[in-house]
This record gives sequence, structure tokens and C-alpha cells, in this order.
Amino acid sequence: MIDLYEYRQSAGQMEEELDALGKSLDLPGMDKRLAELDSLTEASDFWNDQKKAQKVLKEQKILRLKRNEYSALKDDLDDVNVMLELASEDSETQDELPATMEAYQKKFESFKLETLLSGEYDSNNAIISLHPGAGGTESHDWAEMLLRMYTRWAESKGYKVKTLDLQPGDVAGIKSATLLIEGINAYGYLKTERGVHRLVRISPFDSSGRRHTSFASLDVTPEVDDSVEIEIEPDDIRVDTYRSSGAGGQHVNKTSSAIRITHIPTGVVVQCQNERSQHQNKEVAMNMLKSKLVEIMEQEKKEKLEDVVGDYSQIAWGSQIRSYVFHPYTMVKDHRTNVEVGNIQSVMDGDLDQYMNAELRLEAGAGA
Repeated sequence: MIDLYEYRQSAGQMEEELDALGKSLDLPGMDKRLAELDSLTEASDFWNDQKKAQKVLKEQKILRLKRNEYSALKDDLDDVNVMLELASEDSETQDELPATMEAYQKKFESFKLETLLSGEYDSNNAIISLHPGAGGTESHDWAEMLLRMYTRWAESKGYKVKTLDLQPGDVAGIKSATLLIEGINAYGYLKTERGVHRLVRISPFDSSGRRHTSFASLDVTPEVDDSVEIEIEPDDIRVDTYRSSGAGGQHVNKTSSAIRITHIPTGVVVQCQNERSQHQNKEVAMNMLKSKLVEIMEQEKKEKLEDVVGDYSQIAWGSQIRSYVFHPYTMVKDHRTNVEVGNIQSVMDGDLDQYMNAELRLEAGAGA
């Protein structure tokens, strides 16, 4: 027998929180801004300025999505309240109520977290780069396991995953990988994963069956478009070409189509090898470089690129943000939020939301 009183209390609390969220979002202001954007897109000269047009369309899409999600949550909550009324007299409705409440609560919590993504670039696509630590094959294998984990997470969100660069390990795993994750709020979520990830397991590469500890780092930057103005002086970059090492077009391993760009003043290095031509690889690499430099400027609170000085080429290892323990017990623990999960396989299959959500709440609390 379910506790209808408890469900009514829960529904009432969510209704109060949803109303408070509506006020914080300034729904009348949002509707007014959407009307302004709709008017701009209908103007005959809208496409005369491509950069401005793309910026308007992006803002319109994000606002409309948020507005529609809020309206859908309100409508669904009305349905939940109707079910609660019927459940007191109908046993079939009572049976359906727990699953309905659980599904609604999940959507409600997801929307609450989206409202925390208010940073300038949180709604952008994300560029993620994985680099193994010292340890050769063992750490290369760990980096590839993380690559699979983040790919699975992105696919579960309906995001598009594009490989920009992939350097396979000599025996197994990867030496490095760079992916573009395309989807609304991809950067907002993935920025919480930036840092060093630690693995503890019995190594499959150790014939003695000893336990090994390996490290790999994840770097995350927002993809920026042409609407972001940043001037990179030609004399400040060095462009190197090399032969692609992964799967690709017919010229892979025959021509030096892969591109590596070094920004000399900061030491930042980006590379791309998975496009069809050297020209396309260079274009993508330049966009990656611009994205990284914009992020550095934001973190350093600099308004001009020339004000960014210092060496940003080294991975800041420091303390790991999370440990993945396969032996002698199974557990994945985040050292920032203390969130622990015993089902390590579900985490490696991309179930990362609880970690991301906890870190977003922590950051929101710290910024309050």
C-alpha cells in the first residue's frame, strides 16, 4: 500500500520549487525577449550579417527550449495532481503512481540543474582532451577506458560525438584523444569533469597479477564560434604537419595531412588529424586553439589575449578529482563532493549524472 499523503507532500514541495524557479527565470522577461528575437528573424535583412544571425538563432533556441521545458513540467505536474486525486479511489491508478512520480521527479531535478548552467559558455559544445599519466601501457589503457565512458555519457544525452584527434598507444589504449561533443549545455556539464582521474585495479598487462594505480587527465574547453572576437597573430603560432595515425580518408598514413598548432606565448598545443584534408584539419585546429585561449582569458580574467602570459602547456596534475577502484573492492568516489557509487560498471558505461549534478550544486553554493 502506497503512502498517498507522502506523495502529496512531495508534489506540493515540487510545485513550490517550480514556482520559485519560474520567478528566478523571469518568465515574462523571457517571453518578451523571445518575441524580440522572433521579430529579428523575420526581418528581410536578417541574413545580411551571418555572425549576428547565428548568435540570434542560438539564443532563441536556448530560451525557447528552457521555456518549453518549464511549461511541460507545469503541465505534467497538473497530471500528477490529478492522478493523486484519482488514486485515493482507484487501485489501478495507485499502481501507476510510483513510476509516474519517479519519472517526474527525475525530469524536475534535471531542469533544476539546467538552471545552474548560467555561465557565458555553459550552453556551448565542448571540446574534451584525454591524456594518460606516466605508466605506459597501463595508463594508455585507462585513458581509453575514460574515452569510452565519456562517449557513452554523451550518446545517452543525445549529443553528437566527433573525434578530432586520436593517438593510439604502442601496445594498447591511447596516447591522447580529442573529441568534440555537440549539444546544448555540453560544456556546462562536462566542465565538472575537468581534472585527474585515478584508477586502481589488477593490471591485465601484469603477468604477476599485481595491483596498479594509473592516472589520466581530462581537459575541457567550450567550443566558441565566429561571434567571439579574438585576434591570434600569425607570428605567435607555429604550424607543424605530420602523418595521421588513425582511421580516416584514403590519404591517411600516406600524406602529412594532420596539423599541430603551438601558440608560442602560452605554450598551448592543439592538433587535429581526422578531417579529410590538411586545410580542414588546420581550420578545426585553429578553432580549437581559439576556444582554449578564450577559456584561459576567462579564467585569468583578462580582456586581451596579449595580457595572457605564462606557460599553459603543462597539465596541472595536483590531486585527483575522482578514484575508480576495481580491486580489492569496487567503488567510484568523487573527492570533491564525496559522492560514492558501488556499481562501477554503470559508471564506466557513462552513468555520470550524479557526479556532475553534485559538483554543479557545490559550485552554485560556493558562488552564492
